[in-house]
Amino acid sequence: MKQIIATVMAFSFLGFLSCAGKNADLDPASFSESIERSSDIRIIDVRTAQEYEEGHLVCAVNIDWQSDGFLDKVLGTFDKKEPLHVYCRSGRRSAEAADALRKEGYEVINLDGGYTAWIEAGKPVTLYQVMTFGADDGSQINITFIKHASLCIRHKGISIHVDPVTEHGKHTDYATEFPKADAVFVTHEHGDHMDNSAITALTDKNTVIYVNGKVHDAIGKGTVITNGQSVNLPDGIRVDAVPAYNTTPGRENFHPKGNGNGYVFSINGLRVYVAGDTEDVPEMADLKDIDVAFLPVNQPYTMTVDQCVKAAKVIKPKVLIPYHYSQTDLSPIPGQLIGIDVRMVK
Repeated sequence: MKQIIATVMAFSFLGFLSCAGKNADLDPASFSESIERSSDIRIIDVRTAQEYEEGHLVCAVNIDWQSDGFLDKVLGTFDKKEPLHVYCRSGRRSAEAADALRKEGYEVINLDGGYTAWIEAGKPVTLYQVMTFGADDGSQINITFIKHASLCIRHKGISIHVDPVTEHGKHTDYATEFPKADAVFVTHEHGDHMDNSAITALTDKNTVIYVNGKVHDAIGKGTVITNGQSVNLPDGIRVDAVPAYNTTPGRENFHPKGNGNGYVFSINGLRVYVAGDTEDVPEMADLKDIDVAFLPVNQPYTMTVDQCVKAAKVIKPKVLIPYHYSQTDLSPIPGQLIGIDVRMVK
């Protein structure tokens, strides 16, 4: 009899795992476990943009269920190779969204009780904005904009941080808010880009660190990479270091030519350009097939709005994200770049 009961329990557990991997409504603990088992994390917050900005699940992208074209937005972002994890505030809107997505052929896992239940269960949340882009094989590449010049790129199990800084405008606790990084890239030695404490919090024995020469001199670690060099990371990811410097007379000492790096990340067909501190330098004409470009806009240290527009017209990215902008008014940019998806981050 004990053997029969044990066998029944085992089949029940396997049945739960099967259900959790396909269509299901799961409590916070099971929802979290399902995310952790995912090889390609796909989480959709179906609440409003205002609700999302007040806090959301780590790695969640915001697509409002009640917005026009919800299904078209999901279909344009996610293929159907992996399950989607969805949630709202209490579970009602996400249940409706899950039903609609299942009719489109997605496997969908809904958070029972929603964000409220997640918070009550003590699960982690974040305020950082996440953008999702598709790779050539249909997998997802998540880019988390942390602040100012700091961002994180995640593809499947690979996590890459660029210019992590603990204190700049707002506090970031890298030790608790992010898992250990597979790679950290630092563009140059200024304090809003280089922070040894943040790098230490993100690294373990398996983390690789790439820096320019002056960062290496300052923190005593990392592999020096210079303009024109490239490195390869796991999963076929290639990173090219490109020039980043000032050209306007009187500004050259802010970022001298040959010192700092920008980086181009080639990830399964998606090319992401993180410019670092630079003006619209001639070498930008050599950048080809850029899908996503992060361009700095805070004169006199980097670009003016006009320079950013000029650079974008040269690079021709599909998506432009002005960053490192401090108090600069970015509102004139989108109207001057018809055909480029300009996205604002906070």
